[in-house]
Amino acid sequence: MVAISFLFLVCSFSFHLHAVAQPRNSTIRLGSSLTPTTTGKSAWLSPSGLYGFGFYSQGKGYGVGVFLAGVPQRTVVWTANRDDPPVPSTASLVLTTDGRLILQSPPRRDVYIITDASQKIAAASMLDTGNFVVYNSDEDKIWQSFQYPTTSILQGQPLSAGKELVSSVSETDHSTGIFRLKMQHDGNLVQYPVDTPDTAPYSYWSSFTDGQGDDVSLNLDNDGHLYMLNSTGFDIKDLTTGGYDDTNRTIYLMKIDSDGIFRLYSYRLDRNGNRSVIWSSTSNKCAPKGLCGLNGYCVDVDREANCICLPGFAPVIERNFTAGCERNFSSDSCKNGDGKIQYTIQAAENTVWEDTGYSEVTSTTREECETACYEDCNCEAAMFNNGKCTRQRLPLRYGRRDLSNSNIALIKVGISSSINEPRKHADEPKDG
Repeated sequence: MVAISFLFLVCSFSFHLHAVAQPRNSTIRLGSSLTPTTTGKSAWLSPSGLYGFGFYSQGKGYGVGVFLAGVPQRTVVWTANRDDPPVPSTASLVLTTDGRLILQSPPRRDVYIITDASQKIAAASMLDTGNFVVYNSDEDKIWQSFQYPTTSILQGQPLSAGKELVSSVSETDHSTGIFRLKMQHDGNLVQYPVDTPDTAPYSYWSSFTDGQGDDVSLNLDNDGHLYMLNSTGFDIKDLTTGGYDDTNRTIYLMKIDSDGIFRLYSYRLDRNGNRSVIWSSTSNKCAPKGLCGLNGYCVDVDREANCICLPGFAPVIERNFTAGCERNFSSDSCKNGDGKIQYTIQAAENTVWEDTGYSEVTSTTREECETACYEDCNCEAAMFNNGKCTRQRLPLRYGRRDLSNSNIALIKVGISSSINEPRKHADEPKDG
C-alpha cells in the first residue's frame, strides 16, 4: 500500500515538466527523441517519475542532464557537456536508429551526449536510482551516468578513487564552477579550487584519511549515511552516521555547491517537497579558497560570505565577486618623471592570503614594513605579522578575514592623477 501511495504521489506532480511519465518498462528505444518545448516531451522519466533525463532550463536556453523531476525544485544532479552554450527551444535530443545519442540544434553541428560508449547503443533507461544507463544489443550496460559524476552523488553511487566533483557556477548556471572535491588515490577526500595541484597548500577541507589505501570510495546509503570505504569494504570514515528516514518518503543526495561547500541534502517526497541540509563540510562560508577571486577577500557577516576588494581595487564584474578585483590605477604610476612617489599605503587588517612573497625584510614594526614596500617599485603589497615583513607582487589570492590572525596586508594605492577614481578615495586615512 505504501509503494502504491508513493507511486501515485510522485506521478501526480507535474511541476511543468512537459514530460510524460514512462510506463514500468521505461526502455528508451532507437528513434526516440525529446524537445524542450511545451508541445513535445522534454524528458525521459524513471518508472516512478522521480528522476528525468532530458532538457532543463539554462540561461536563455536549455541544457541536457539528469534532474530530480518528482519534487517541486528541479535539482540538476548530472550534466552533459556542461560548458557548451545553451541550445534554443528548436533543439532536439535523439537516440538515432544507428545507435548514437546526439543533440541536434541546427545550424550547429550535432553534439554527442555520450562519446565514450564502447559499443553502439541499442537502448537506454532512466532508472529510479537517478542513473541514466545505455545498453548494447545483448542488453549489457555499456555506459552509465553514475560513472561520470559532475556535481553530485546519489544514493548507491560511489565516488571512486581518482574521480572528483566540480561545482557549478550557480544554482541556475550549471557550467563548470571554481571548486572541486577530489577522492584521491591516497585515500584522502579533499576540497580544492579548480585548476590547482592536488597538494596541501591549495586544500581548504580534508577528511584526513590519507594512507588508507589506493582504492577508497565515498558512498551514500538510503538512510543518509555518508561514509568512506577502503578496498576491503571496511568503513574508514563516517561523515554522517545515517539513521535518517530510509522510507520511500525521503531521498538523499550529496552535492558540491557553487559556494565551494559540499552538503548532504534530504528531499521530502510530498506535496511541499521540502529540502533540508543534513550535513556540510564546513559552517565557515569563507573557508573555500578563491571564493572572492583575485585581489578580493572574504568577510563573514552574520554567517554569510561577503567579498571585499583590497584598498585601491574595484570589482572586475559588478555583483560577481568570484571574478575578482582589479586595480583602479596603473602600475606605471610607481614614480613619475621627476622621481616623485605616486602612491600611498593602505591596510587590510586581520586578513590571511596565499604566501607568495618574493622578499622577506628584516623588520620590527609595521611602519618599517610600510617603508620597505613604499620604496620598492617591485613591491605591490606587503604582509606584516609579528615583526615579519614579506613583500609581494599582485595578484593576491585566497584572501579572507580571520580575527584570530594578526596579519596585516599593506597595499599600494595610487594617488593624484594616476588613479581612475576621485582623489578623495586615495586620500582616505590609513587603517590603524
